[in-house]
Amino acid sequence: VQLVESGGGLVQAGGSLRLSCTASGRSFSNSAMAWFRQAPGKEREFVAAINWVGLRANYADSVRGRFTISRDNAKNTVYLQMNSLRTDDTGTYYCARNHGGDWSGRLAAWGQGTQVTVSS
Repeated sequence: VQLVESGGGLVQAGGSLRLSCTASGRSFSNSAMAWFRQAPGKEREFVAAINWVGLRANYADSVRGRFTISRDNAKNTVYLQMNSLRTDDTGTYYCARNHGGDWSGRLAAWGQGTQVTVSS
């Protein structure tokens, strides 16, 4: 399974971006999916996850209420809508596929990442 992220870019604080992650292969619709991010000099951290049917989502406290994860299994794509962006949201955002349909944190694959830069 290959995961390809897109949608990153440069945005001013308070703005919005929508990231997309498109997967190849048949396992996408059976797998929970997640977004992580990594800021320069920091460890990669969990952002959000969604179960295989898109009915249950988990969020990091730092993004809850501002970010929304969703998925379209017909398109093999998971999205991350990011609103009210802050400078501390800057980083490389990675898509990840979970082992199994409900989020467990056991990851099977990673994308290559897409850069998000939020300016003040």
